[in-house]
Amino acid sequence: MKKALLVISFGTSYPETLKSNIEACEQQLASVFPDRELFRAFTSGMIIRKLHQRDGIHIDTPHDALIRLQHAGYNDVAVQCLHIINGDEYEKVLREVEKFRPHFKRLVLGAPLLSHFNDYLQLMRALRHQLPRLAESECVVFMGHGTTHPAFSAYACLDHLMSHYHFPARVGAVESYPELPLIIKGLKEQKIRKVYLMPLMLVAGDHATNDMASNEEDSWKSQLEKAGIVAIPWLQGLGENSMIRQMFVDHLTYALDAE
Repeated sequence: MKKALLVISFGTSYPETLKSNIEACEQQLASVFPDRELFRAFTSGMIIRKLHQRDGIHIDTPHDALIRLQHAGYNDVAVQCLHIINGDEYEKVLREVEKFRPHFKRLVLGAPLLSHFNDYLQLMRALRHQLPRLAESECVVFMGHGTTHPAFSAYACLDHLMSHYHFPARVGAVESYPELPLIIKGLKEQKIRKVYLMPLMLVAGDHATNDMASNEEDSWKSQLEKAGIVAIPWLQGLGENSMIRQMFVDHLTYALDAE
């Protein structure tokens, strides 16, 4: 029985971030499933094209990767996606997996990071390990990607749970709710004078570098400072956190055991 491990992420065009986040997740998964050969796919066509044009690097889409595995004679394939929520990018993977299911003896898909209630609690435990030492008037603001997909509510749920458990952080999203002005309003009510900005994304890529940490007028850093709050960016993707990488391992282990 030829066994494969296919790890699928949105992707990144930043080589250092690829290594410290995506590759770190792939290697942690591969170390737990040593009987499976490791393969990689990205869901972002834009990033795949950019890497091909700029660096001559070929990365498969989920569809191409599954075709490749089928033609190479793999019949037991474990797929783990590195997406944060059950949104559009995850659904792309889910559709491909369902389409290819008849072509393999066994095809298993592990869930995204925030899929069950316990995932939120576990994520907070993991995030606590990467928080700086905070004074009373300081907290962390996490930047999520956001989405028009109904799964956008995951960010608000995490933000609510952080408040409930007195976790010293807030969660906002670039492209949906909770928006930054709402977060700023809450910070002012809490009399927060200084925040550390961290991406709630697998990698610290374009959004983290430009939308969060840059000195551009509409960046989160600039908007917070305009509101009188000191903002210190920390460009660390979630993939750098070994406890978060372990959550992906646990999700795939659960999916394989449930089969």
